[in-house]
Amino acid sequence: MITLDQETLRKLQLTELELLQEVDRICRKCNIHYNIIAGTLLGAVRHGGFIPWDDDADVALLRPEYEKFRKACKTELDTDRFYFQDHRNTPGYRWGYGKLRRRETLFLREYQEHMPYEQGVFIDIFPLDYVPNPYPLRCIHNFRCFIYRKFFWSEVGRIADKSAGMRMLYTLMSRVPEKKLKSSFNRFIHSSDRHKTDWVRILTFPTPNREYGYKVRWYEKSAEILFEGISFMGIAEYEEYLTFKFGDYKRLPPVEQRKVHPVSGIELI
Repeated sequence: MITLDQETLRKLQLTELELLQEVDRICRKCNIHYNIIAGTLLGAVRHGGFIPWDDDADVALLRPEYEKFRKACKTELDTDRFYFQDHRNTPGYRWGYGKLRRRETLFLREYQEHMPYEQGVFIDIFPLDYVPNPYPLRCIHNFRCFIYRKFFWSEVGRIADKSAGMRMLYTLMSRVPEKKLKSSFNRFIHSSDRHKTDWVRILTFPTPNREYGYKVRWYEKSAEILFEGISFMGIAEYEEYLTFKFGDYKRLPPVEQRKVHPVSGIELI
């Protein structure tokens, strides 16, 4: 594993800033509604930019806007510098959301070196899908999300999991044909969005709360917010959202919790 020094981490962050700017450029040109979210929004509010020890960036769009963004990338994306991946356009891709990546770079997460697609520096592009309003149904829906996430993750888990038993289970799960898994997941997306509700989530990303979702109105109302001195769109009711997600978000975590993702290979421009 590579330990990123401060100079390398900052160079990585500035590459991710390029990617954020490209998302913003396309979305403003094509009238697509997006938000910076999670640690990126927290960094904007608490630090005015990247959280100093953070090594990624996150953007979210409600599903119809995400589909518009996917389509716009085919004609508007600066393909000399960037490329877009998701499970529908990249063979071997095992995530239920998209990644925008920087060409001529490399950013290998630990245990993902064998994945059969190009792995440049990236930011996550998250689609948000509806989840049921009644809590019991939302719990059932969350379990289905968990199952899909684990089947997608199995190609990594069969190598990364510390338990020999779990590695064996993930190995079996990874043998489900990719086409069949992705086709089933596409049907799950469609069924999730059949009815609009008050709650949304990223289907294959864990929700760190007992609500198993986030209020859709947070993503519908956006405002300009400065991040690294550049104006991006972020959740207007950021205080309520950040409190819901992080609790006392203004308080810095202990030093031992300020960790970056394990990286095995990195090449920056």
